[in-house]
Amino acid sequence: MTSVRNHRPPLSGNKWFFLFAILLSAACSPKVRTVPVVKKPVEKPADKPKAADKPVLKPIEAKTTVVSLILPLMLDNVRNGYSSADLKKANMSVEYYQGFKLALDSLANQGANFKLQVYDGKDGAAIHSLVANPQLKGSDLIFGPVFPEDLRPFLATFNYSRKPIVSPLSPASPALFNNQNLVTITPPLEYHAKGAATYITAKLKPKKVFILNSGFSDEKLYTSPFKRTIDSLSKHKIQVVPFTVVRGNLTPLVAKLSSQEQNIFLVPSTKQAFLMVTLRSLDTLSRKYPVTLFGHPNWEKFAFLKAGLLQRLNTHITSSDKVDYKSAETNTFIRNYRRAYHTEPTDFAIKGFDEGFYFGQLLAREDDSFRRPEQNLYKGLHNSFVLEKRPGLGWINTHVDILRYQNFDLKLVQ
Repeated sequence: MTSVRNHRPPLSGNKWFFLFAILLSAACSPKVRTVPVVKKPVEKPADKPKAADKPVLKPIEAKTTVVSLILPLMLDNVRNGYSSADLKKANMSVEYYQGFKLALDSLANQGANFKLQVYDGKDGAAIHSLVANPQLKGSDLIFGPVFPEDLRPFLATFNYSRKPIVSPLSPASPALFNNQNLVTITPPLEYHAKGAATYITAKLKPKKVFILNSGFSDEKLYTSPFKRTIDSLSKHKIQVVPFTVVRGNLTPLVAKLSSQEQNIFLVPSTKQAFLMVTLRSLDTLSRKYPVTLFGHPNWEKFAFLKAGLLQRLNTHITSSDKVDYKSAETNTFIRNYRRAYHTEPTDFAIKGFDEGFYFGQLLAREDDSFRRPEQNLYKGLHNSFVLEKRPGLGWINTHVDILRYQNFDLKLVQ
């Protein structure tokens, strides 16, 4: 699983305009321009409120909330031209910013008031200088820096603040930072493993689960939490069978397979050569034995994995950014985004909108809800936010979806 997906088209003229707009308004963007509301947070079912009850979101006139974004806009390159890598970072930043601002616009339409500050976290030196910036210090909530290599020194230096700092896009493990104020909004790989293990234990209830390893040690980042979760939830009643596959040879497992019940396989690898050989062997095996396969969340991005093969293997993967483009909420967002920016929204724009709306509606309340995000659930366009507070690690979004290949497409099953 990668921090961010960089395969984006070049900046359009419209996006170049917004880069300059951000540059001109880098200090602040008070009470953002309003647009129709396009998404509301999911609240738990409740009794009809009485007249004296406090509403979830009360229009606020006096309170102004300061929100800061630290994004790699790479504005120094505007005159001299962008390299390919820097252009991807700038694209990502503008797309995220536009989605985020659209969310604040929607909340401003309900009476909330925000001062949006945007900073160019173009490199380590720029990020280091931001720590002493009094305007940044005065923020109620900070989003960024985006990349783990920038976030780590920022958190280490900005340790005097007790305000939440949101890691907006990276799924890096919070153990890398050890900061109790960090909000990891993109679920780390560990929670994908836990999600798959929980689904297998609760829904499929197998007697055995086979883990097909390639032998690379990095797969333990997935398999270790997967096995711990299976063992814990099943109380060791489900046998986890690790097996290192050599040249696609699965023959040693045949004696352990069932010809009547589903045989559950986990393949944690992301290596193309290994996957091509192993999945072909598993496909051959599936002609005699029922097979259900669970794969790495990055599989969705691999063009070399064909949907027909994955469908025959009854393949499931976890996801933290699956957008339902047929839903009414998504289509409402797309229409409003087109109206505001005259371009199509990307995944980064959708994530920016979800995060801006979720935290914006918490900031707009009269209490300090934004300091207790674990008490507030949210169903977004790309993922749900179910945050867990971990001592010394901050808040972590634990929610992942379970998807399965059906009709040559990935469908939500949980």
